[in-house]
Amino acid sequence: MSLSETDLRSAIAREMPGVRADLERLIRIPGIAFDGFDHSHVERSAEAVAELLRGCGLDTQIVRHGGQPAVIGRKAAPAGAPTVLLYAHHDVQPVGDPALWTNDPFEPTERDGRLYARGAADDKAGVLAHVAALRAFGDRLPVGVVVFVEGEEEYGSDSLDAIIQAHLDELRSDVIVIADSSNWDIGTPALTTSLRGIVNLFAEVKVLKSAVHSGMFGGPVPDALTTLARLLSTLHDENGEVAVDGLIGREGASVDYSEDRFRLEAGVLDGVRLTGHGTITDRLWTKPAIAVLGIDAPRTSEAANALQPSAKAKISLRLAPGDDPKSAYAAIRAHLEKFVPWGARIEVTLEAGGAPCVIDATGPAFEAARAAFASAWDGAQPVDMGMGGSIPFIATFQELFPQAAILVTGVEDPHAAAHAPDESLHLGEFERACLAEALLLKNVAETLTE
Repeated sequence: MSLSETDLRSAIAREMPGVRADLERLIRIPGIAFDGFDHSHVERSAEAVAELLRGCGLDTQIVRHGGQPAVIGRKAAPAGAPTVLLYAHHDVQPVGDPALWTNDPFEPTERDGRLYARGAADDKAGVLAHVAALRAFGDRLPVGVVVFVEGEEEYGSDSLDAIIQAHLDELRSDVIVIADSSNWDIGTPALTTSLRGIVNLFAEVKVLKSAVHSGMFGGPVPDALTTLARLLSTLHDENGEVAVDGLIGREGASVDYSEDRFRLEAGVLDGVRLTGHGTITDRLWTKPAIAVLGIDAPRTSEAANALQPSAKAKISLRLAPGDDPKSAYAAIRAHLEKFVPWGARIEVTLEAGGAPCVIDATGPAFEAARAAFASAWDGAQPVDMGMGGSIPFIATFQELFPQAAILVTGVEDPHAAAHAPDESLHLGEFERACLAEALLLKNVAETLTE
């Protein structure tokens, strides 16, 4: 006999203390896949995830194909029942300057109903949402499951395609749940139905063979930092609209997102004007965006009275749905080469790129998800929303599993500060997300079982 919604509500409430304890243990492992960090912690993190999945009765293995370890756990479907793939990632972003955090980034700390730590929301809570749903069912799981927890999503998922290709049959499923996005607001769930793509690149300008005295040569000789600054300023017009020819963008996002709410959630300082034009959702979801993420230059405290011979910037381009990473990179490279001032030498190199995607959120699996979300959030209907961020591998899943319904969900909310200091998880919303996933598995079983 299958579990009822009442049964699942009770089971999730029963399991949450243990789920939170396991989440905190996982958070304490600083698994960062970026170069220059101790990757033994990523190994420890994979082992901890594998232990969690084995505890749920899944046949579990740690796999890798040239990159960081991923974890695959499987449990076969009952006769005639569908199989659901549950995705999350166990690696996290670097913390940046620890002084900007209120507490130790890897020591989870609760304040005002939120759990603060790196990875608390993105995406270790996604891992534990899967675990919570599995624990709620125990040995009465009504669907087959494949839990796939990646180990280098924050670093670009370079080996993900190889892992998927090598384990294609094990990962094949009828429904795919990507637990790595956000909800619309506290108290309002969401399904993400479009995401921007990404192209990260480096632009380096060179003007001198070596540094020279700023007094003796300054004036006729352009310094590299000023040269780079002038070049970067050409990426936007005077209103902050992207000024690179050849990029795709459109208008027409249907969800209302007020400027006051956006400014509050983004932490925009009073008096700072927003850039670009159109609705907030158009600017976030359906139009390209360019940001300068970092510049290699002397620190002000260490700067000598010398003209710098070279300067390098890391630039991030977010692609609107419908654009292509290769053509977008060609467009921004051509722009930089055209507008570099004063005849300076320029070298543009690609770091990584990923495709945008649009999901057709219709059909029985999506209706099962919407019903689950509405129940878990006490009648609040889920919003179909776009996402300004990027999850490029979704396009890979769409290509390799064209018959599967892809549901992009998440545990974050607009105040989660993912990738930033004081990242946090709203504990009440986390419990709702865990319940929603359990109800989703129940609804999918009832809807898709033959």
